Amino acid sequence: MHTAVPDPEQSRLRGWQFALFNAVMGLAHMLVLFNAGSYVALLPHAAGDLGGVLPSFGTWAQTDFMIALALAFPIGRWLSGRYGESRVFAGAFLVYAAASALCAIDHTISAFVPARIVLGLAGGLTLPLGQTLLLEEYPDRLKSLGLAIWGLFTLMPFTAGLALGGWLADEWNWRMLFYVNVPLALAIAGFTGSLLHGRPIRTRDERFDFIGFLLLAVIFMGLQTILNEGNDFDWFDDPWLRSLLLLVIATVPIWIVWELGERWPAVDLRLFRHRNFVIGLICLGLGFMSVQGLLALFVVQLQVLMGYSSSLAGMVFVPMLVCGVPLIAVMHEVAKRLDARLLASLNAVGFAATFYWIGLFDDPQSYDQIFWPMVVEGIFLGSFFTPLTVLTLHGLSGDQMLRAAEMANVFRLAAGALGITWQGVVVFRRLPFHHMQLSDHFGGRISASYDAFQQLTLKLQDIGFDPSMIQRKLHLLIKQQAGIFALNDAFLLSSYLCLGLALLVWWAHSSRVPVMKPAEELRERRAEELMEQP
Repeated sequence: MHTAVPDPEQSRLRGWQFALFNAVMGLAHMLVLFNAGSYVALLPHAAGDLGGVLPSFGTWAQTDFMIALALAFPIGRWLSGRYGESRVFAGAFLVYAAASALCAIDHTISAFVPARIVLGLAGGLTLPLGQTLLLEEYPDRLKSLGLAIWGLFTLMPFTAGLALGGWLADEWNWRMLFYVNVPLALAIAGFTGSLLHGRPIRTRDERFDFIGFLLLAVIFMGLQTILNEGNDFDWFDDPWLRSLLLLVIATVPIWIVWELGERWPAVDLRLFRHRNFVIGLICLGLGFMSVQGLLALFVVQLQVLMGYSSSLAGMVFVPMLVCGVPLIAVMHEVAKRLDARLLASLNAVGFAATFYWIGLFDDPQSYDQIFWPMVVEGIFLGSFFTPLTVLTLHGLSGDQMLRAAEMANVFRLAAGALGITWQGVVVFRRLPFHHMQLSDHFGGRISASYDAFQQLTLKLQDIGFDPSMIQRKLHLLIKQQAGIFALNDAFLLSSYLCLGLALLVWWAHSSRVPVMKPAEELRERRAEELMEQP
């Protein structure tokens, strides 16, 4: 092992350099997160321009991008240890610029999706490294402030990112999102290299678990591909999806056995011995799966189902900033003073109530039915990550805490990608049910003495409307209303799930009480320390 550790006081930037570095790191974080959210708002435009594929095909580029973001975390840890954080950070943005250029010029979905995967891998490398580089410039007494500033950007893909993507799609072109990436990514790489030039580079020799990483990639990408293509290719009646399922099932136990036998695993499964980590990871994963999936589904359905423009659909989510930004700025301090279980439980109950509220939506022309729930949802989105992170990491220390934080990010992002397609599956399955119910109700098939469809048709004919036009219009209204009901079902299902999470968090240890480490773990840690001694 060889290291070069700079003096913390001498390594920090001062004055205008510190201000510029903060701005560059903020821009870097926003650039990656904006791309994670903005693409969802312009997805119908992109799908139409990439060979005229269905919006569900266009979703592949978003979900695979998020899976790549997740898989980049263990790679980033190894690369930063081998080559230094600042070098990997700047190099990742050079790759990010090249991948963005490919995304901007691709004209088929088969070429666009691989470019988005590379974009996700490069962006995923920058997320943890950017936070580390930024916090190194803050003195210890101000690190909480640095975390709060960094946390503000986590709302961007759910709010301003959606609005920006919709505006670009309507006013310019959806490809502008990727054209703009190129100069910004190059500028970030250049400024970072210049500001940190001459800084001592901390490196360490650590073997990378390539086999464990590849097995994890097979599991994540396999599951995501099955969910992506299931609705369009008749699920497991398709030989390709059936083979993929068998591959994933066979890979899971092999991956578990391999990782448990590795000294430096890509994902440390020994962390699952800690109750708080297991419960926190479940709540983070399922909670983020619901939030990310519903927001992505909603912004697309507002356009496809209700006729909103991309910019207007994106603006629907901006009200979440009203309450979300102040809460996320102070939540780090609040979580230090209150039991994280209480905060997480209240947050889950709040999400459940908000999702239930949105699940009662029934009027596509009523903006009020969307605006106020979005304002309230911002409260719980701003208070979602911090208490669950505190709960997940409680009782861990040192390298365990770093590994646990990385693992939580990996599974949270993967759950978000799976959530986007999962919510699409819910809507796809419920849509025919509601369509049949409405058709039966208005078509007189429920009661022979009641035919609302025929009565309304006769009234409109008396006014002077053409019978064929009346029938087509009413069928379109039934289809739209069935889609709204199916969308409501997705929100209601997530509401019930959040109620379950609100109860689950109370099985964890209180964040206000130290957790006693089991004797077996202490013996194992002592054995590892003895093995590392020369």
